[in-house]
Amino acid sequence: MKFTRYSKFKGLDISSLNLGDLMESLSDSLLDSGYDDDYYWTRQRRPQDTSLDALRRALLQALMDQGLLDERQIQELLADNEGKFKGSMLEEMLNQLIERLVEEGYLTLKEERPSQPAPRREQPGMGRPEVSEPLPRNVKFEVTEKGLDFLGYKTLRNLLGSLGKSSVGRHDTPHLSTGVEAAAASKPYEFGDTINLDVNTTLLSAIQREGLTVPLNLEYVDLHVHQCDYQSSCATVVMLDCSHSMILYGEDRFTPAKKVALALAHLIRTQYPGDSLKIVLFHDTAEELPLAKLATTQVGPYHTNTAEGLRLARRVLQSQRKEMKQIVMVTDGKPTACFVEGVGQTFLSVRSGQHGDRTRTGRNAGSTAGPTRRLYKNSMGGDPFVMDATFKEVQACRKAGI
Repeated sequence: MKFTRYSKFKGLDISSLNLGDLMESLSDSLLDSGYDDDYYWTRQRRPQDTSLDALRRALLQALMDQGLLDERQIQELLADNEGKFKGSMLEEMLNQLIERLVEEGYLTLKEERPSQPAPRREQPGMGRPEVSEPLPRNVKFEVTEKGLDFLGYKTLRNLLGSLGKSSVGRHDTPHLSTGVEAAAASKPYEFGDTINLDVNTTLLSAIQREGLTVPLNLEYVDLHVHQCDYQSSCATVVMLDCSHSMILYGEDRFTPAKKVALALAHLIRTQYPGDSLKIVLFHDTAEELPLAKLATTQVGPYHTNTAEGLRLARRVLQSQRKEMKQIVMVTDGKPTACFVEGVGQTFLSVRSGQHGDRTRTGRNAGSTAGPTRRLYKNSMGGDPFVMDATFKEVQACRKAGI
């Protein structure tokens, strides 16, 4: 007679895990900003680790934070493999979880070629036979646009979750337009208006013109349409400060700033159709950043050139054909740098060109290859020269209707 032996289930039911809650727990790891306890002293950015091993560690920590795994269960999963992680049930479980995240479209995997060419091997038969381990695969993970949008949704839900039941509307303006919902007196029809006829006013206009006759002759001038509140689209630029102070003094402030940008992107995409959102990073200089690259962006040993960030944001908004334009700036301190024309001990030569150009020719270097600008820096903040340059850019933005 055949017997079936049942044993206690070890591990987790991967198919039943809520990937949304898991992605929310992974948000700090996926949006890593290079924060490190030694950064205050070294001023060196820590490169983001996007290997599968780093992802497994982050997943394991997220499962423990959610209370789905504890130390005892982890030891049981490693016990069948003599305490080694490689080849254990724990590794297999985490790999299945990664596969599920990839299948759902939150993450994507790609294999990178080694930076150095592999050592040349002898052709079979040309030397002695050997047995060796296969070359390791360099597989990296990236957060997809769906994953970024989901992180933005989670952040937005947490930010607005305590505001009550009122839903977010559109951008209201003091102007009137034609539409389906009547909110004001009707107006004569003009070409291009929404044809939502005010029947009463239309008939009354025809009667006043020709009298009460049958049949009633309607002319073009008799047509009247309802008016509603005019709602406009808006162009938004989010300026993110990525100077070195954003992760100094024992606190990471750049990761929350990235979450705010993702939340705004999700809000605009879902609630304000027709709007546009651009990201501008400002540090020693400024550069426009694609939203897809926001997750892997880290801070650097830079100063805070707010004036250059406003200058680039204004240029970006001027290229948008929107009547409403706005800049949302996220920073942690005062401006500490600006570009000037001249030479000085604290100036850094930067070749003037496209936005975000970081070509540097060194301190006190006089380049004859083209016009150059110098970076004036004062780490203490509140420098009158820097503040004057910043306020000039603020005035330029106001004149541009921003």
